[in-house]
Amino acid sequence: QVQLVESGGGLAQSGGSLRLSCALSGPTFLTNYVGWFRQAPGKEREFVGAIIWSLRSTYYTDSVKGRFTISRDNAKNMIYLQMNSLKPEDTAVYYCAARRFSTMSYSDVNAYDYWGQGTQVTVSS
Repeated sequence: QVQLVESGGGLAQSGGSLRLSCALSGPTFLTNYVGWFRQAPGKEREFVGAIIWSLRSTYYTDSVKGRFTISRDNAKNMIYLQMNSLKPEDTAVYYCAARRFSTMSYSDVNAYDYWGQGTQVTVSS
């Protein structure tokens, strides 16, 4: 069972930055994508970005392109989400997730098999 633990959430001002971390453990060789998702109160969980574990290729939803960056440290089994130029609408619980090899889109929340517990990000205006 792959396990994920997020950290790094908190309170930031509009225009500020935060870096989220996702620590993976267990048989991570079973997974190929690691994704970041977020869920605001009253809204569905939405895709933020993803990284192909072995290739470093990254993908982002349009609303965060140019502001958020996903990176990885394979040696430490860590995935990071660097969030710059934060906006109040970025306020949400952020989750990292991992998936086994699949033909489903990397942006599909249902394509992911393993989830962290989430970390709260609050951006004040």
